[in-house]
Amino acid sequence: MEATEKDILRGGQFLVKEIDCEDIFTPEDFNEEQLMMKEAVTEFVDREIWPKKAQFEKKDYALTEDVMRKAGELGFLGISVPEAYGGMGMGFVDTMLVCDYISGATGSFSTAFGAHTGIGTMPITLYGTEEQKQKYVPKLASGEWFGSYCLTEPSAGSDANSGKTKAVLSEDGKSYKITGQKMWISNAGFCSLMIVFARIENDKNITGFIVEYDPNNPNGITMGEEEHKLGIRASSTRQVFFNETVVPVENMLSTRGNGFKIAMNALNVGRIKLAAACLDAQRRTISVSVKYANERIQFKTPISSFGAIRQKIAEMATNCWVGETACYRAAKNIEDRITLRQNNGKDTHQEAELKSVEEYAIECSILKVAVSEHTQRCTDEGIQIFGGMGFSEETPIESAWRDARIARIYEGTNEINRMLSIGMLIKKAMKGHVDLLGPATAVANELTGIPSFDTPDHSELFSEEKSIIVNLKKLFLMVSGAALQKYGEEIEKHQQLMLAASDILIQIYLAESAILRAEKMAKKEGQEKVKEQIAMAKLNLFHAIDVIETAGKHSIISFSTGDEQRMMLMGLKRYIKYVNMPNIIELRNIIAQKVIKENKYCF
Repeated sequence: MEATEKDILRGGQFLVKEIDCEDIFTPEDFNEEQLMMKEAVTEFVDREIWPKKAQFEKKDYALTEDVMRKAGELGFLGISVPEAYGGMGMGFVDTMLVCDYISGATGSFSTAFGAHTGIGTMPITLYGTEEQKQKYVPKLASGEWFGSYCLTEPSAGSDANSGKTKAVLSEDGKSYKITGQKMWISNAGFCSLMIVFARIENDKNITGFIVEYDPNNPNGITMGEEEHKLGIRASSTRQVFFNETVVPVENMLSTRGNGFKIAMNALNVGRIKLAAACLDAQRRTISVSVKYANERIQFKTPISSFGAIRQKIAEMATNCWVGETACYRAAKNIEDRITLRQNNGKDTHQEAELKSVEEYAIECSILKVAVSEHTQRCTDEGIQIFGGMGFSEETPIESAWRDARIARIYEGTNEINRMLSIGMLIKKAMKGHVDLLGPATAVANELTGIPSFDTPDHSELFSEEKSIIVNLKKLFLMVSGAALQKYGEEIEKHQQLMLAASDILIQIYLAESAILRAEKMAKKEGQEKVKEQIAMAKLNLFHAIDVIETAGKHSIISFSTGDEQRMMLMGLKRYIKYVNMPNIIELRNIIAQKVIKENKYCF
């Protein structure tokens, strides 16, 4: 059945709606073609990347370029590129799937792949003229050319629109001369094309340009040395200097002053893809850690039999499974909205994709933050399981930990993304796209009313957990509603409150996604067959409540006093309350047992 406007939740609406498990897409819903694609990508990584991990760590940039060309030959660089421009024209979920499974072996390759297919190619497919797309996109989709993206400058990082690079129109009006300095440019060492952002005259916003690069005819472009980085060591990262680089006027991307919008929308797509790119790294980290734990004998027994190790394995597996669940839920929402917009005949595919990703920008930021932090924790615990060996370059876990660190910084730091998610939610509420005011008022009224003392019937699977999710949404509305009432639009100056609110938002989205996926699986296969997934959903919710309680309490006691504070602290207590507390150690043991038995991540 085709989705209608009414069926598809708008971005951020998960906060104010109850969602049925049948309404979310999960990895169990992959079709045959998607499973074949997953297999093809995994086979490629196991053949071309995983065995060469040590080479990548030796800063073998030529290897990265070589493997990128092979990925191009197999069509992996053109998954999301429309067929008209030499790509496969596959759906948004497919592009997430490829990004996920191609990125797990080394951050060096995944950065090159992400920079090329995302911010290197996508701005042209989304914003380019027909001539620009015909000229450049087929070369990028095939891997004949590689792309890079020149936005960051020494004085313009998170504040991307403050760049000082200049574009000056020539006297004959036929070209622009670009002068300035860019830094942290991925793929700079082997790219043939750059998306460059520069300011024309004193424009308020920057403008995008497509700039060709040929080292034999540098056209005023010079490169700094390769940067020495903590991780992603074989990802080419250089400074790029432009000295009156001549760019034909027809190579302006979109319209004058539209560069900031291009940059922001490219980052929205980049954020959800970055979350996907952190998933297989976790699966592989868990697998090598479990294999080691099963083989490592201490006190005459494998260390995987110790509770301290089992706890780590269970938590790592849970975070990975939950992050995967939320990523594909959001990806399918985006894909459905793209289809809907195209079927309505209003938009081209490119416009439909832009507007659909923009619609779910809140979820994209949530996922970027959550999954990048999961990956860091996962690799850190992996080192701990390996013990002293984990600190050695002989094991793959040391480089995984270093590579994971960048994920919390690029595509906008996690702090920026936390504040963006709340800022965008407020804007949506003001535009009437998400009704926060009505539900927030209802929650305020509920708090002053008499609570029900009935004992609810929680005999059905997840009935208690789902009622807790409803309450956690109320808690978010209570805290953020009161803060907004107090500060109004000035809330943006209170960053610590916004960070706390985003922690609550992130946990709600992930916990709900996990519960709905496990419920959907249980309905289809029976509870016994998916007892580990049920355990992961329950364990994750328990942790989510801890995070939410802390963030809620910090906020309430920081912006309220007297009766208002007492009332909200009572509300906090009410909304995080379990009737039946879960047995956390038992849940962890159920999960760890399965992973240890299978000797790999197996969900």
